[in-house]
Amino acid sequence: MVMVTRRGESGAVSLFLVIFAMLLITVVTLSFLRTMINDQQQASAADLSQSARDSALAGIEDAKRELIYYRTLCSTSDSAGCALTKNKITTDECNTGLSDVVTVTPGEEVLVQQSQTAANDAQLNQAYTCVKMALETKDYKGTAQKNTSRLIPLKATSDVTSVTIQWYTSKDLGSTSTAVNLLAEASAQSAQPLYQQSKWVASRPSLLRVQLMQFGDGFNLSNFDKEDSSAAISNANTIFLYPTKRTTSASQTTTYDMGADDVRQSASGKPKPTRCESDLSGGGYACTAVLTLPKAFGQADNKRTAYLRITPLYNDTNFRITLGGINPDVMFDGVQPAIDSTGRANDLYRRIEARVDLTDTSFPFPEAAADLTSSLCKDFLVTATAGEAQNNCSL
Repeated sequence: MVMVTRRGESGAVSLFLVIFAMLLITVVTLSFLRTMINDQQQASAADLSQSARDSALAGIEDAKRELIYYRTLCSTSDSAGCALTKNKITTDECNTGLSDVVTVTPGEEVLVQQSQTAANDAQLNQAYTCVKMALETKDYKGTAQKNTSRLIPLKATSDVTSVTIQWYTSKDLGSTSTAVNLLAEASAQSAQPLYQQSKWVASRPSLLRVQLMQFGDGFNLSNFDKEDSSAAISNANTIFLYPTKRTTSASQTTTYDMGADDVRQSASGKPKPTRCESDLSGGGYACTAVLTLPKAFGQADNKRTAYLRITPLYNDTNFRITLGGINPDVMFDGVQPAIDSTGRANDLYRRIEARVDLTDTSFPFPEAAADLTSSLCKDFLVTATAGEAQNNCSL
């Protein structure tokens, strides 16, 4: 008799391999799907965020139209309409100040659409939910290119006796470094030289020329060429603020008197050293100067019409002006209104704050009496014969 032994195979190993392979494929597939879903969600959120920002910008543009309407209305003799529009602009209710340029329903958002009659435009589901405007602002912010002036009206809610100027931020450095290149403060003018343009480094704040132009209720043109130092009265003053390094024991703020330190009226006039921070890692402005303003000829009851002309030399700069100290109580009145706009796209919101110059900033103010790209020849001839002239210049 032959004995035959048979061994049974259960296939457990193959089964485990199949199970592990299926689990691995499932994990890889789920991870891939999760990555795709996350990318899709991020792309959708970015698209909605941009659309919400566009909606907020649409609100800002409508606010600009309202401000232009307000300025045009106030330039006419319609004082009642000007006051009424001002009350609507300065109200604390959302979108109410835009009623002169768009259709506004109290308590409702304004849809962003190409046409108010096209029904399909509303399907974009975009709107600005709240737009508010403020004519009174605590400061004036701007940027200025080198050798180019900015003219700022000193129109305030009350009398102005001083202004604070801050300039040069980390944006002006043009690099990731926060170190500011400064010269040491010194009383001698030779220690504060006026360099050639190529010698002034990019990481050094601009040398700032500040000019005050003002007049009272009554004045003569000759008032702009003289001053009354005994009574601290003047209609035109100029001062140059030279950026210097601040020592640890010195105050950050430099104070000057526009009347007493005016370079136009003093034969020994020279740039004034202004203490600046040598590091901008904490943000803010590098240089700060407080300028005391003289009274104007013909000024009565603390009323004046004044303008401040800011001209950065050597480098571009960001600047900030306040009426009084750094945190002033006196506000700018209708000079640079602030617009606060919130936009929506579906259920995502974006909020933007913007500043708008209510005055015309495109006027080409002259920077010099003669602006040349080449040399200038000046030839003077004195003779005994009236009217005799001779040109010896070779251009």
